[in-house]
Amino acid sequence: MYYIGVIGTASCSPEVYRLAEEVGKEVARKSAVLLCGGRGGVMEAASRGASLWGGTVIGILPGTDREDQNPYLTYSIVTGLNDARNAVIARSSHAVIAVCGGYGTLSEIGLALKAGIPVIGLKTWNIKNSHGEKIIQETDQPTKAVAMALQLAQKKWGEI
Repeated sequence: MYYIGVIGTASCSPEVYRLAEEVGKEVARKSAVLLCGGRGGVMEAASRGASLWGGTVIGILPGTDREDQNPYLTYSIVTGLNDARNAVIARSSHAVIAVCGGYGTLSEIGLALKAGIPVIGLKTWNIKNSHGEKIIQETDQPTKAVAMALQLAQKKWGEI
């Protein structure tokens, strides 16, 4: 079973919320586990989409209690790591889908790329390497983002 990290901004527009919810729904439909930061915005939307479709959702929380977790998590992990929890999310994922996002999302993208974890972008950072080449694959369709993430995860780790 693949673990797909869904990362993004903690507060978002209704349009971005809808995109993230569709990503979560598709992760559940494909029988993958959704891994996220467990709080609001993109994390809540993706969690909601997966949860409503019967999927498993794991939230990696930054604080020392569960009081700020979103209500759609199947499991939550309290870390007390604050932003350092981004490394846990990146390293625990077979692939990552970045939906929109700020600097926290950018750090998760960087950590995933450094670890060789495939990253798919959905209305997120446009990142190029020092040679000017794009280093994350992009799409504007949630279903395609999940399909790409699963394809790249399978290519990297084989059948799980």
